[in-house]
Amino acid sequence: MKQQTIYEVAIIPIGSLNTVREKETTVTYFSNLSKCFEQVTGALALNGWEFKMNYTAVYRSMKEKGKFIEEFRVANNKVFRLVIMARTINPALNMLGIEEKPA
Repeated sequence: MKQQTIYEVAIIPIGSLNTVREKETTVTYFSNLSKCFEQVTGALALNGWEFKMNYTAVYRSMKEKGKFIEEFRVANNKVFRLVIMARTINPALNMLGIEEKPA
């Protein structure tokens, strides 16, 4: 099977504001990092959040760490954390730690 990398975008509510209005973590998947970045920056801009990172910084973070993390705040209160992670679908099959049956 052909391996493919997909990108998981998770919006994780954090901080004291989450206790007032509880929200669930939202997870979305993209097959292309540039489309993922465009969608995230567009959604942030539509909702009035400032995002100072550029595509190159996100790409480099993905190459070095395998993920990108950014926290968003209002008046020094954390509101949510944006996490973009690379995931592999159809990984190479291995023996799952199972050894050969002894004779």
